[in-house]
This record gives sequence, C-alpha cells and structure tokens, in this order.
Amino acid sequence: MSVSPSRITGAVLALLTAAGGTGVTACGSSAAGIAGPSYDRPAHSAGSGSTAQGGRAGRSAPVPEPRVLPGLGPKALKQVPADARQAVVVRGEGRNSSRSTVVLYRRTGTGRSESWKAMGPPWPAHNALRGWTDDHRAGDLRSPIGVFGLTDAGGLLPDPGSKLPYRRSTAFTIQGTGFKGESLAGSFDHVVAINYNRVPGTSPLDWTRPLGDDKGGGIWIHVDHGGPTHGCVSLSEAAMKQLLRTLDPAQHPVVVMGDAAALAR
Repeated sequence: MSVSPSRITGAVLALLTAAGGTGVTACGSSAAGIAGPSYDRPAHSAGSGSTAQGGRAGRSAPVPEPRVLPGLGPKALKQVPADARQAVVVRGEGRNSSRSTVVLYRRTGTGRSESWKAMGPPWPAHNALRGWTDDHRAGDLRSPIGVFGLTDAGGLLPDPGSKLPYRRSTAFTIQGTGFKGESLAGSFDHVVAINYNRVPGTSPLDWTRPLGDDKGGGIWIHVDHGGPTHGCVSLSEAAMKQLLRTLDPAQHPVVVMGDAAALAR
C-alpha cells in the first residue's frame, strides 16, 4: 500500500515530539505505536521413574496440553475468536510494569480433543512505560489490554519471510532515544501491527483511527530497543523474525495482551 507524503510527514512530526528524534513514531501515540513480548510454556511432567505398586519402576504419564490458553480467565477467553488457531500471549509482570513475557501458541484438534500448544520458549519483552490499561488514551504511556487481530506487517528492512502481508518502506526509519536514553534506531526494522484502533488489511503506516484520535493507535509488536515503549510490545530481532515467519493469516492469529491479573479475570 502506498503512503501519502502528508501522512509520512505527520508521522515524522509526531516522532520529533515523542522521541526527540526524526522518523516514524509509534507506541500509543495518535500517529503510531511500539512494544515488546515474552513466552509462557505449559508445565510438563519431568518423566522421571517412580516406584510403582509391587516395586516395579514406572513413568508418570505426560501432562496433556491445556484445552484453553494458560493464565486466561473467563473474560479474556470469551474474547478469543473461535476461528483463531494462533495466539500471541503477552503477559505483563504487573499493572504498572513495563516488562512482559510473550508466548506463541497454536490451537490443535477440535471439540474434546482441542488444546493449545506453546510453539517455543518464552520471549522477554517490553511494554509501555506505565504498564497497562483497560481504557487506552493517546499519550497515556500504557499498553491497551485486550484481544486484537494480527493481519499486517512491515518494516524498514526487507521481508524476512513473513506470511502476513509485509510492506517495506523507508518511512519506518526512527531515530532519537528512549526513556532510558537508549537508541531507538532499528526499532521498526520489522513490525507487526496490532489491530487496536486501526483498519485491518492496511499498512502499519496507515494512521486511520476508527475510534478517534483520542483513543490512540499505532500499537505494534516491534524490535526491542532495550527499554519501555509508548504503548507497543517489543521483542528481540530474532524473536520478531521468528514471529513473522510463523504467524499465518490462514490461522487467524490474535494477540492476547495485558498484565497477568487482568488476563486472569
């Protein structure tokens, strides 16, 4: 999708205000968004031998994969679409914490045999500076809690093999420093747009805000820069590439994000 010069210029001006540099802004601003994740793997039996009745050594049965996404309560589970076969679970350490853990799950089977299986180890991640909120607003420096679709990707660098539509553009350039004085360069080398207050099926650089500018937008999963974000989730570059190569639009992937207590409701 082409991006008009006026929209790119608006993004550059927003970044100059938010990060003190030049380039595209993101992470919970009215122009765009950033953040980082990590994983939770369901516990498995150690499989160690035990003494069975009659003195025979035996092995404990393997723990089955969970039928529902681990750590989610009724409210969160109700928001996960029935057709979603992949879920990126971003679990924040606390309501006001900027650190999270991200795990990518896939749903297997149907009916009584249905279960969710972790597709890899947990990934450490960052989220917004002030933590999480149920009512995200532009500039509040909190990441939105909820379940959102993942349909579009892009970045400054070439497509690493994304299954999602990938838009490469120099408009993903970002400079300046983060909240800890860390360089923001490279943060948008690869991004996945989170469908919070945006139009699915468009470039992550599309600043259309269906809920209005006051509700923020530009919430992405992007490359981690070593500190808190404005509203996004950020992962290591290696994790981002793996995520892009794994998320499959045919599996209707979603992100489930929030602090641990909120997800457990």
